[in-house]
Amino acid sequence: MSVQDKAQIYGMDDSPRGKLLSAAARLFRDKGFDRTTVRDIAAAVGIQSGSIFHHFPTKEDILFAVMVEVIRFNTERLQRMLDGLEAPTERLHALVRGELLSIIGDTREAMSVLVYEWRCLSPQKQQEALELRAIYEELWLAELRALQRAGYFTDDPFVMRRLITGMASWTNTWFDQHGSLALDDLAAIIVRRVIGES
Repeated sequence: MSVQDKAQIYGMDDSPRGKLLSAAARLFRDKGFDRTTVRDIAAAVGIQSGSIFHHFPTKEDILFAVMVEVIRFNTERLQRMLDGLEAPTERLHALVRGELLSIIGDTREAMSVLVYEWRCLSPQKQQEALELRAIYEELWLAELRALQRAGYFTDDPFVMRRLITGMASWTNTWFDQHGSLALDDLAAIIVRRVIGES
């Protein structure tokens, strides 16, 4: 998949809308949703603040679009990463690697916004985002149920998913992409913790 294809899936390409979402994700992560103004976003992309309203009616709609785009992109990425893989452990490794990429890789800014600015969405928009997120989570649960049936672990797949989320979520605070530990090696460590191999 080309960079342009990826950008189009992520919704943050070089179009005016894409530049606006990319700038908003960065600002929401750095300043927080409440402290970021429409003027800040407009200045970051070099447009008049009124021009933003041609794309989004409110600042909340911008936040919602950032979250929806990142959920959709990462769900589609996981689906692609599973294509052609049959071994349960390979499929688990692909899921873990995809999740790490989302947290410490190309969507890290939007993922931080998704986690830390969730409360700023209206209940209705939260529900809509949760429905999209449920598709992502079901990919995980289906694979974890298959691993459980195959005897790799006996614990509740839902609990195992929460443990994986915990392991992966904090990597953005300490993982050095230029350090001695490669992302694939980190994914392998997490997989070993899940399936009990040393």
